[in-house]
Amino acid sequence: MSSKNYKRICLWSGPRNISTALMYSFAQRPDTVVYDEPLYGHYLNNTPAKNYHPGADEVLSTMETDGEKVIDMMMGDHPKEVVFFKNMGHHLLKLNTSFMRSVCNVILTRDPAEVIPSFAKEIENPSMVDIGFETQVNLLNLLNKMKAQVIVVDSNTILKNPGQELDKLCNTIGIPFFKEMLAWKPGPRPEDGIWAKYWYKNVHASNGFQPYKMREIILDETLQPLYQRAMPFYKQLMEFSQ
Repeated sequence: MSSKNYKRICLWSGPRNISTALMYSFAQRPDTVVYDEPLYGHYLNNTPAKNYHPGADEVLSTMETDGEKVIDMMMGDHPKEVVFFKNMGHHLLKLNTSFMRSVCNVILTRDPAEVIPSFAKEIENPSMVDIGFETQVNLLNLLNKMKAQVIVVDSNTILKNPGQELDKLCNTIGIPFFKEMLAWKPGPRPEDGIWAKYWYKNVHASNGFQPYKMREIILDETLQPLYQRAMPFYKQLMEFSQ
């Protein structure tokens, strides 16, 4: 573990959220280095997800799959004073979570009605584990019990007013806000995970947070049971959102 005084931010997101856009946003800061899903290899190596996630073999062959070694890296030295780790909540599997007391934990969530159909376009028949809502509630409860710093943010709140909400988020984390966080150049970034070609098409086409558009979402009948199971967990998360 490093003895230097870094501000480490662990984003714990669900899939098909704005987590990649938020990573790109933090990458614009002059004081920040970002890492894309460092625990993904660990997750694939320890779950059946490796059998159906696109590009899983490539991920497993190029990433560290020992989660404890990944955490050692996260808590080690970095080239800048603010360190942002984009993580999926369900990647935190069978690991010692004591490090979370030493980081700022941000739980990023979104209405299941928007998450589920988007995720189902990439992976058929998603499960509760895949979409992450129950996992995020369990994580929130754990963090509160640990008395760790935790912030819950709804993606749509950021999309409706990026400047105001990112300013608020940075203030809560304890770092200054930079207006550069509101825009980036379109296209891939060097920090992108090797899986970007499967998941990041929309954010690669963007140059900032896309304005929120209210739209009617009609869930396929086969996805309705998953939505009904996810909604109570989403509502619990929203009770703690900033």
